[in-house]
Amino acid sequence: MKKRFPKIVQYAIISLYLIFLAGAIVRMTGSGMGCPDWPKCFGYYIPPTSEDQITWKPNTEFKKGFIIIKDEVLFVAEKDVKTSIEFNAKNWKEYTKHDYNKFNKFHTWTEYINRLVSVLAGFVFLFLIYASTKFWSENKTIPLLSFGAFLLMLFEAWLGKTVVDTNLTPEIITIHMVVGLIIIGILLKLKFIVTDHKKIFRYNSLFNKLLIISVIFSLVQIAMGTQVRQFIDEQVKQFGFENKNYSLMNPSFKFYFHRSFTIAIVLVNFGLFYINQIKNLGYKLVNWIVFLIFLETITGILMYYAEFPIGTQAIHLLSGALLFGLQFYLWLQNRSAK
Repeated sequence: MKKRFPKIVQYAIISLYLIFLAGAIVRMTGSGMGCPDWPKCFGYYIPPTSEDQITWKPNTEFKKGFIIIKDEVLFVAEKDVKTSIEFNAKNWKEYTKHDYNKFNKFHTWTEYINRLVSVLAGFVFLFLIYASTKFWSENKTIPLLSFGAFLLMLFEAWLGKTVVDTNLTPEIITIHMVVGLIIIGILLKLKFIVTDHKKIFRYNSLFNKLLIISVIFSLVQIAMGTQVRQFIDEQVKQFGFENKNYSLMNPSFKFYFHRSFTIAIVLVNFGLFYINQIKNLGYKLVNWIVFLIFLETITGILMYYAEFPIGTQAIHLLSGALLFGLQFYLWLQNRSAK
């Protein structure tokens, strides 16, 4: 089990990035409220496939907790119900957590798959905990970090429920994203501990300082990006997906900060690239970081000037999360050289 632990950590990291990808697709398609409740979806463990399933009908059985649409209002069954000819309000309670009252099969199943990916990742993390206990006698840091990552995953699940219950509150979405990045940091620390480091890394003080700045800058940029994304979502709700050219109409200060802050990020990371080259430090991850910076910049430009081409939003978010992960792991490498 100990020999396989590095692989288990890798699977946990991959599963977490799959959650980021699934979440990015949810945001890209506007499917965040595809399910009005959590953890079920319209009261079902497996979501409905047609609006007919959640529309009130006479002489029909509905289980307790099922959510229906009646006259453009959501109602939840307070007990097992078999409807009669007339709608009996005593059997139903209006679902007042938000004013969501639509059904879109594509949005519903996109959100459901996002939740399914999270559940599968939860099983990977449980296996991670079990495997980490084998290291308790020799290195308690490994099981402690594993348990910490799992507890944060539970916190993420609660945040996911809160995001749904609060109808996609921007601040909760930002916290949701930042906690995900913290879990990535913990898993990368685990990976670094259990990896056999055959290569000896060279330490450079200026490189290390720039690296710390780059990690902080990435966190700030990603957090600000979630706020910009929420503004875009509100614009889409107002003007519709067919009018994406209005998505960034009259943007707030947060958008301009997010866009301009990219310049600082580019300068800091190209500084890392320059020092790595002239000092011959040999950090190969720097090249991948520069590539992700380029990808982030290009997708950002395309979204602004080309009216959000399909896939650019998901690539933009995922590459940002990958960028943070590579920067953090590079910092661990450089720190170990000290």
